[in-house]
Amino acid sequence: MTRLCGVLMRENSFLFWPLTLKKIPMKTLIVIPARMASTRLPGKPLADIHGKPMIVHVYERALAAKVGPVIVACAETEIADAIKAAGGEAMLTDPDLPSGTDRVRVAADIFDAGQDYDIVVNVQGDMPTLDPAIVANVVSLLKDKPDADIATAVVYTTDSREISDPNVVKAILAEDGRALYFTRASAPTGQDENGHQGVWHHVGLYAYRRAALNRFCELTPSPLEKRERLEQLRALEDGMTIYAARLETAPDGVDTPGDLERAKKTLSEVLGRMK
Repeated sequence: MTRLCGVLMRENSFLFWPLTLKKIPMKTLIVIPARMASTRLPGKPLADIHGKPMIVHVYERALAAKVGPVIVACAETEIADAIKAAGGEAMLTDPDLPSGTDRVRVAADIFDAGQDYDIVVNVQGDMPTLDPAIVANVVSLLKDKPDADIATAVVYTTDSREISDPNVVKAILAEDGRALYFTRASAPTGQDENGHQGVWHHVGLYAYRRAALNRFCELTPSPLEKRERLEQLRALEDGMTIYAARLETAPDGVDTPGDLERAKKTLSEVLGRMK
């Protein structure tokens, strides 16, 4: 009888005995895609908020999540210069890339050519009020769900304006948080188990397993994606699994001058509490 590589060997047969394996932590990289072109708010990454460009606020919020290094994937040198002036790292990418997700993948491949990072987080560059805990929660969800390819976030709303607004994307979830569909329509209809006529408002932040990000970017836009104008449907149509972390509150994206003023007010209140 001999022991060989964790296996008990006897009479030409193998009896496996349990080994204690060291858990290898998953390495996480945060990438913030940003470009100057914006129909409703041109140049918004550099919009001034209390003396700092908006993209720097987002960068600092992402750093505060403390889940891994943060880089900015930018289409223009102006954004790269702003991040470098703040002590950050920026990767210049092709301005003609088809989406922010493609920009994230390209920047991740430049920063990490050896594919050492297991998880890549896409943090939108127009969320200056982002709570760093949201990023950490989404990353934890991906780590806790072995069958998840992608993790994202949602917040429950009963606001009738948001429910009817096609610019507010709704997530339809299974009980365990698995995403069944995303839509711009008011869905699902009817009342929930508590008698509320509410919906899950999707927050556009994603954590991808590296293989899932690569797979997603190799796919062509899907029929439902093109119909709803929601690229996450490409993943669902291809059979990927997406889970959503349920949040109490959601960060406000900045798409218009009015959004920018609200962000300034919110951050002013936050900075005031820190004094």
